[in-house]
Amino acid sequence: MEGKIRVLIADDHAVVREGFRKVLEEQSDMEVVGEAGDGLQALKKVKALTPNVALLDIAMPELTGLEAVKLIKEAVPATEVVLLSMHNKDAYVHLALSSGAKGYVLKASPSSEVVEAIRKVHGGEYFLSSKINSQLITSFLKRQSEKPPESGYDLLSDREQQVFRFLVEGKSTSDIADILCISTKTVEKHRANTMKKLDLHNMVSMVKYAIKIGIIGPELWEDV
Repeated sequence: MEGKIRVLIADDHAVVREGFRKVLEEQSDMEVVGEAGDGLQALKKVKALTPNVALLDIAMPELTGLEAVKLIKEAVPATEVVLLSMHNKDAYVHLALSSGAKGYVLKASPSSEVVEAIRKVHGGEYFLSSKINSQLITSFLKRQSEKPPESGYDLLSDREQQVFRFLVEGKSTSDIADILCISTKTVEKHRANTMKKLDLHNMVSMVKYAIKIGIIGPELWEDV
C-alpha cells in the first residue's frame, strides 16, 4: 500500500491554512507536513520537507505563488504544485501552467475540488476547477509540444532567466539576492549579462521585451 500524499499548505492567512489543514487531514490518503505564510517561506519548506504536493495561494507576500512555483519546480522537480486563485481569466491559467503548476483551483470552489486536485496532480494529471474551460489544458500541451523558434531569451542561462523574470516582475536587486541566496553583486552581473545578450538598455525596454515574449502580461495585473 502506498503512503499518504504529503502536502504543504502556503497562504498568508492563518485561518485559510487552518481550514485547508482540517479538510486535508480528514482524508485517509493525505497528511499535511507543513505550512508557510509567504512564498519565500514556502520555497524554503518545500526544499526542507520535499512534499508530494504544494498547495499555494497565487497572491502571497515575498514571492507570489507564480514566482514560487517556478523556483519550487527547479529546486524539487518531484513536488507537484496546485495554485489557488480568485482569477478565472485564461491568461492567468496559461501563466500558471507555464510556470510549472499542474493544478489551478478557484478560491470560490468547494473544498472537494482542492482534494481532487491534489489527488490528480499527485497521480501525474492536470486539474482545473470545473468553472474553467478544460480545453485550456489541451491548448497548453499543444503549445508545449510545438517547439517555438529559439529566441534570445532561450540563450540565457537558467540563473540569468531567473534574475530577468524577477526584475521585470518588480523585485529589487536585494530581494532577488535574498530569494536566490546569491550576492547583490552577482545579481547585478547577471542583469548586465542579460541586458547585453538581449541588446536591452534600460528597465523599460526589459519590461517591453518580457511582455513581447509572454513572460509577463499587463492584462494579468490590471486588477490586482
